[in-house]
Amino acid sequence: MDEEKRQINETMFSEPDQNGVRFYSMDAKKTLDKKSRTKKALIIFGIVVLVFVILGVACSRLDIDSSSSSSSGNAYPDDSYIAKLSIEGTISSDNASDYFGTPVGYQHQWTLDTIDDLINDENNQGIILFVNSPGGGVYESDELYFKIKEYQEQTGRPVYSSMGTMAASGGYYISAPCNKIIANRNCWTGSIGVTMGTLFDFSELLERYGVKTNTITSGANKAMGSSVESMTEEQKQIFQSLVDEAYEQFVGLVAEGRHMDIEKVRQIADGRIYTAKQALSLGLIDKIGTFDEAAADMKKTYKLEDCEVADLSYQDVSFFGSLFGKVNVPKMASKGDVAAILELVEQENQFPVSYMCEALQ
Repeated sequence: MDEEKRQINETMFSEPDQNGVRFYSMDAKKTLDKKSRTKKALIIFGIVVLVFVILGVACSRLDIDSSSSSSSGNAYPDDSYIAKLSIEGTISSDNASDYFGTPVGYQHQWTLDTIDDLINDENNQGIILFVNSPGGGVYESDELYFKIKEYQEQTGRPVYSSMGTMAASGGYYISAPCNKIIANRNCWTGSIGVTMGTLFDFSELLERYGVKTNTITSGANKAMGSSVESMTEEQKQIFQSLVDEAYEQFVGLVAEGRHMDIEKVRQIADGRIYTAKQALSLGLIDKIGTFDEAAADMKKTYKLEDCEVADLSYQDVSFFGSLFGKVNVPKMASKGDVAAILELVEQENQFPVSYMCEALQ
């Protein structure tokens, strides 16, 4: 405002003449007022245009939502097709999202709903899972496993697993029931096993600094896994029994899906990662190849040469998803060392039982 006043003063008044008289210019003031009004009008016009654009996007999305009839929100081909479903990232029901809340990565419920749609779609002739995952939760991996089995049993159609760069632990778990597993030559797979994560014990550190804690529980094992108390031998055995039971379940379904002796599976299921070539020699996969080769194999084996491959990927059709889906948000500033350590401890001490390959997270 000070700059504007200075410009007005310079424009509206002349320098004093020899008699000390200044000459006032009305036209200059009118010109400046006109410029100010024009600037405000342009701002208002821009706001109005922005509102109309937002309303237009919202209306178009509402039309899409109202026209979608499937439970997963997908639009399926009208002719015979093979569905490609991508299982990328951690297999978890905690759906990942960006800073705007827009879902990104693997969407568990959407994947289950989509398979339900495919079961009821007579045009669908098969599914190829593109797996690029280090694994995930025991519950979610098993839920997806059963949904794949349900699809096979109810439709009699094939399901292939096409492994990308990694299909480890839970990623292999969901591949085991597939009619055929074809892995990229650079794929790391296997990691057949279960983890409960890392449990931290800070009891000696707290004692060193004179910090005492009291935990009130209803039983000796109610707070087992606490980071401020040493774990007893009994508690270790309790945790181990949980892991062992999930492990036996994993070994059993691999033996069933791959038609292998269960003792042979136990020998190779020590949690290690295998290359595609190693996995092939052990019978954990059927072929080494790309996704396109997996699709060609399914078409030839099941006489589906006339079928197209439809890539069914999750699309956020909400208004805010469409508005901010393409916006790149810079990452937050890095945390300090102490904050990062405390966050790690908090995450690890949740100790979820999971089919997860820690090295590939």
